[in-house]
Amino acid sequence: MNEQIQHMVDWIESHLKNQLSLDELSNYMGYSPYYCSFKFHQLTGISIRRYVLLRRLYLSTEDLANNKKIIDVAFDYDYSSQEAYSRAFKTIFGINPKEYQINKMPVQSVVKLTINKEGEWCNLDISRKIEVKNLQHEKSELFDKDVLHILNGQVMYEEFKENRLMGDSDYAPFNEAMCVNPTTEQIFDAEFINTRASGHQDSVEGYIEKVIVPLANLFNKEYKCIVLWFGEDMFCQMNLLTILSYLEQSDYGGKVFLNSFREDEFKVNQTELKLGHYDSVYTEVLVNHVKPSNKLFPLMYQAICIYLDMLKGDNAVVKYIKKNKDIPTSELIKRLFALFPTVGYGDLQYIELINRTR
Repeated sequence: MNEQIQHMVDWIESHLKNQLSLDELSNYMGYSPYYCSFKFHQLTGISIRRYVLLRRLYLSTEDLANNKKIIDVAFDYDYSSQEAYSRAFKTIFGINPKEYQINKMPVQSVVKLTINKEGEWCNLDISRKIEVKNLQHEKSELFDKDVLHILNGQVMYEEFKENRLMGDSDYAPFNEAMCVNPTTEQIFDAEFINTRASGHQDSVEGYIEKVIVPLANLFNKEYKCIVLWFGEDMFCQMNLLTILSYLEQSDYGGKVFLNSFREDEFKVNQTELKLGHYDSVYTEVLVNHVKPSNKLFPLMYQAICIYLDMLKGDNAVVKYIKKNKDIPTSELIKRLFALFPTVGYGDLQYIELINRTR
């Protein structure tokens, strides 16, 4: 079955710039349209239609970044008009193609699905050191003593600090999972700590030791620049939103850079961010669980859509767990990691969701 699904994916990929119908795919595969749709969704956790939509729009961003005419991009990916393409683009990325072409803000990567014989999705392993050296060549000022690099999690922090990847700069980890459990409007105060500790079923003392103490430099020192290292997935982006909100609450006046990356391919996309509205977005999204009223860069907009969807009882991950509830938990977690990379949950979040769903 894995080989059959890979054949489907390969055929779809070769037709992304052509008219693509389920009937043609079924004729190629030798199975009924229903069978192809059902098996594809069963194994990948996404419908064929959704996969095609996301792949086309993601690939189109490369053409936009190279200043190709929007109408030509629309027709290249089989849209009936520039308006139809723009509507689809804005639905997924939160901005229209012209805005993206001007600002070139980061978006979530949607790579081709690749399955090996064991049914696991293949990932790339690219040296972080090489990428960091490239960054140092382009932005040497981000390696100074007056710069703080906030890293998403303890593992990344230890790797960066041990190898001094950012030179003489300071380092701090954000050891949280803001995409789960309740939070408060004011960040890092006593109420926040109590609420987050309770949600994680941790003691206040334990939470302070794990989350607050490692951020001491953020609270106690002044920096001309703060660099935020957060992945593309929803988990990381909700952590990023929390830090950005705190910077506004604390009236930080220096520069802020986002270094976003995919976990499977450490290719950094560096963007300078302007503070001003992230605190209100944080309150709307993470506290009140509603869509933000402010326009955001595409990567965060996509993550927020995933976050709000994950709050629903019938989200795509829950549906997949229900369909595969007889699979051992360890194996099911591996599949969830591979099939839902844009969610970014860790073992603990998936175990809790699996137990709750079963």
